[in-house]
Order: sequence, then C-alpha cells, then structure tokens
Amino acid sequence: MATDKAFVDFVLDQIENAGEITAKKMFGEYGVFSNGKIFALICDNKLFIKPSESGRAFIQDVVEAPPYKGAKPSFLIEDKIEDREWLSELIRISLKELPEPKPKKKKKSK
Repeated sequence: MATDKAFVDFVLDQIENAGEITAKKMFGEYGVFSNGKIFALICDNKLFIKPSESGRAFIQDVVEAPPYKGAKPSFLIEDKIEDREWLSELIRISLKELPEPKPKKKKKSK
C-alpha cells in the first residue's frame, strides 16, 4: 500500500517546529529530510524515524519495525504521532545525533 499525500502533509505539519523539513517521493514512498539529511521514512502511511541512542532514551518504550521488507528496523511512531511538541522534540534530538549526509561525487565529464 502506497502512502497517501494527505498523510505526508499531516506528518510535515506535525513536525513543522523541528526546523526546515521537506519530504521527497522515493520509490513510491517518502523520505523526510532536514537540510539534506534524511532522518525518517513514511511508508504505508506510517512514520519511521532513524534510530539513535538519544532518540531511544527520549522515547523510552520504543517500538521498532522495518519500514519496508529487508530494511533495518527504525522507530515506528504511532501512538504519539498526534503530539506535535513531543514529535518535534524527538526529531530535534535525533537530528543532532544522526550523521551528516555524505557529499555527492561529481560526475565525470566526457
């Protein structure tokens, strides 16, 4: 089941206080970014946050699941998705710990 654009808009609205957030359609689902750093996936109308130690400590009772078959488990956010302040704080905490994106290699010109 593909993600509804309305659900993506809802999630983006919920985390608008976490900084400059964008979503990009990827392989029929969505990646969620902050300043070029991917920190979450939205798959099958569910929000998955990349795991981090500080995020785990903040959540406390963590539910993990892979966002798609064969993927590493991520934090599955369901119960608290309606709590804007909690969700935004989780995003801010997680972004501090997640690595910066690797610079893209320049294409060789012929």
